[in-house]
Amino acid sequence: MSASAPARRAPDLPAGAWPRLTDVARWIGTWCFRPAFRVHVHHRERVPATGPVVLVANHSSMLDGPLLFGLLGRRAVFLVKQEMFRGPLGAVLPRIGQLAVRRGEADRRSLTAALGVLRGGGMIGVFPEGTRGSGEVAAAQQGAAWLARSAGAVVLPVVCRGTYRPPGAARRWRPRVDLLVGEPMAPPAGKGRAELAAATETIRASLAALVAELDEVRSTT
Repeated sequence: MSASAPARRAPDLPAGAWPRLTDVARWIGTWCFRPAFRVHVHHRERVPATGPVVLVANHSSMLDGPLLFGLLGRRAVFLVKQEMFRGPLGAVLPRIGQLAVRRGEADRRSLTAALGVLRGGGMIGVFPEGTRGSGEVAAAQQGAAWLARSAGAVVLPVVCRGTYRPPGAARRWRPRVDLLVGEPMAPPAGKGRAELAAATETIRASLAALVAELDEVRSTT
């Protein structure tokens, strides 16, 4: 596909995305990690096949987003920190449907674009912790709950373990990586700030519980 002939916009992708390139990138993502990791996806059938979805995930490694992008069975538009949109990635990420967001502030342009994707029946991916950590989801920001409430979208919690290598830890040969998809949650109710805060805490607690569930699965298999 040439730069002079971009694909027609798909309703589940933001403006500027190329649907065919997005699908090629997703296809690559289904297998490109397997030589380096032993990847296990649990309960992929819980991902809604259609309709607006706000995917919320824990975040402990740069690999989390690409893994989720390729392995969940449908297009996903992630809110990606602005700093990643530099060099070659700055040309590729928008064309595969990813949205740049400025951390630490209300980025209205990105949120408006994300709402457009949701209203087109798409899936928006958000890391509510706001930055990478150890992945236990000790805190969460309100953007995911706001998007889900504004668009009437279900919230889909997904957690990933095995991508994080603690500082000083030795490199591992083909480490096991697990993705666990939780049960979809109804769109947040209420219109006020208190209700938004409560919905954010519900999302955070759901993710934290899912992390604990996946840790138990990993310890027994």
